[in-house]
Amino acid sequence: MSHDPRLPAGWPALPFREAEARLTAPGAPFAITTIDIRGVPTRIWESAPPTLGDLFRIARGHGDKTFVVYRDERVTFTGFARAATALARALVEAGVRKGDRVAIAQRNLPEWPVSYFGALLAGAIATPLNAWWTGPELAYGLQHSGARVLIADGERFARIAPHLPECPALERVFTTRMEPDPRATPLADILGPLAQWATLPELPLPDIALDPEDDATLFYTSGTTGKPKGAVGTHRAAATTVMAYPYSASRSALRRGEAPPKPDPTAPQRVALLVIPLFHVTGCHASLGAALYGGHRLVMMHRWDANAALDLIEREGCTSAGGVPTIAWQLATAAREAGRTLPSLDAVTYGGAPAAGDLVRTLGEALPGVVPGTGWGMTETSATFTHHQGEDYWAHPDSCGPPLPVCEVRIRDPLGDDLPPGHVGELCVKGPNIVRGYWDDPKATAEVLSDGWLRTGDLARVDEEGFLTIVDRIKDMLIRGGENIYCCEVENVLYEHPAVIDAVVLPVPHPTLGEEPGAIVVLDEGAEASPEAIRAFAAERLAAFKVPVRIVIWDGLLPRNPAGKVLRAELRTVFVPPLDQNGSPSSGR
Repeated sequence: MSHDPRLPAGWPALPFREAEARLTAPGAPFAITTIDIRGVPTRIWESAPPTLGDLFRIARGHGDKTFVVYRDERVTFTGFARAATALARALVEAGVRKGDRVAIAQRNLPEWPVSYFGALLAGAIATPLNAWWTGPELAYGLQHSGARVLIADGERFARIAPHLPECPALERVFTTRMEPDPRATPLADILGPLAQWATLPELPLPDIALDPEDDATLFYTSGTTGKPKGAVGTHRAAATTVMAYPYSASRSALRRGEAPPKPDPTAPQRVALLVIPLFHVTGCHASLGAALYGGHRLVMMHRWDANAALDLIEREGCTSAGGVPTIAWQLATAAREAGRTLPSLDAVTYGGAPAAGDLVRTLGEALPGVVPGTGWGMTETSATFTHHQGEDYWAHPDSCGPPLPVCEVRIRDPLGDDLPPGHVGELCVKGPNIVRGYWDDPKATAEVLSDGWLRTGDLARVDEEGFLTIVDRIKDMLIRGGENIYCCEVENVLYEHPAVIDAVVLPVPHPTLGEEPGAIVVLDEGAEASPEAIRAFAAERLAAFKVPVRIVIWDGLLPRNPAGKVLRAELRTVFVPPLDQNGSPSSGR
């Protein structure tokens, strides 16, 4: 454990395992019990909402508190609940039955959570589609899922409209924020104007029984190569995530020697700046789910812009922000350059992609009043699987935290044997938030799921206390003349350079060694550094064989998918030019 100067004297007041034991003991706020899920003994939170229907009822109880802010539009929890109920009833009347897929193709809008819960309350499997997808990609999602209903915004409908004949299972289309089209039913015909959702009649929910192990969601993986797979999550898997942040905050308090925070209905409302897309599990489960559970306000941005985010945080009094590490870097940089301390902001939490340890320092310098937090998860774990914040994060800046106490971790060697603490191997995970499998793909399911354990494809290590550190993706690891090079390790060193704000390490072909590391870096606005200087900086901190042999300064931000992961395939031509029509390397960037 490092000795960060921010750690108070006497910390920790309570050992990690003792804090966990107190919080999860019988009768405690986060008590745990073991049940059988699909033949596998699995730990669950006793107090977690069993289904997303139960989470909806909790959210409905927050009443007239503001739930969503989008530009000049505001929706209360009551307005959201009545609109979602009206939509659920309309879907049932339109013939939607339990287990049908209802696809959602929208950017982050107030209609998104209404569409999502309208589908769930109708007994359907909510199927969010990537709003960044092209028309053919959206058509693939509709075809693959066999969705009977699509709920789309105008921009997404315009993309998919030419491909509607290619989706034979699709029977009904509902649209919002577009001119009327004879092929679709406007949501406003069912819900009325957004500003009047709270005045809709309070109707009973559809009489559809929801079981914790019923299929609830079908999220498409954010893989950067090949066709995305549809990961099928249950109601319990999605609802489990809402306990992550309250538990983490309680554990942090105990570690400081303080009493865990208790729910206080009179406390000021928490306000979260929502940047991550809702069609990604981090946005849907970790952000939307947490807001519904805790009664928090979500402030949606039309498009990410760091300086606009500063204005929104101040205008709405946002208490938290984040999403992915890139967002945290840019927010801290913009705040420092603008000289804005953002006094309302007390937490910046991120996940979805590896975070360099230097990000903690950068946040502390730019926003000293902010408590940083990070975690690890993936589509197949229904978002948050590990998490820590504050002192534990400062003490373990390279770690993504320990697993939640309902979750289990193993580090395995290539033969499938467990490795001891400190050794690097494939990360395998188990818990109530693991998806049931991949839609209509038993072969892919069998390749990664066995006896409740999921093979993640990540290389990782765990220390004696259980803090997890992601080392790299197995497929991204470089092998230089037989020596393993973990790209994340090299990238983290590059992040430590004061001029570098983004970096990716990729293979450079070598005739005898096979491959060597190359790096593409993005410099902070106004900063200057030559490739030679950055390489020398890395050489002081890395073994010689790990130092990038080539460094390219990239103009603008690195391309990333909505999960915050660098699109490596788009960048490989920097070091490996594509072949021209004659089979010879063509000129790259």
